[in-house]
Amino acid sequence: MVEYTLSLDSIFNSLADATRRDILRRVRKQELSVGDIARPYDLSLAAVSKHLGVLERARLVIKRRVGKQQMVAGSPEGMRTAAEYLREFEAMWDGRFDALERYLEEGADDD
Repeated sequence: MVEYTLSLDSIFNSLADATRRDILRRVRKQELSVGDIARPYDLSLAAVSKHLGVLERARLVIKRRVGKQQMVAGSPEGMRTAAEYLREFEAMWDGRFDALERYLEEGADDD
């Protein structure tokens, strides 16, 4: 349970940053080199590498070396963990919204 909680903390911490969310969006579509990832940002390569490290520790991206380049691709593992966690809340909120809808319909019938 502790490992699961630490994993979730790492994932949601990673997703809390707009730059990391943008990086994740971009590498989800295609594998990119670190240089390609860094290009659109007004950040140093070291800063982008730190963002990538956070995403990698959260298992949201994977890195591999191709010659002298580090290539980065999205990894479904971290997102799968987050989705499973959020599904628990989705079921709870669906039930509450259904109850609210019934309540409102009953109130409308009283008029």
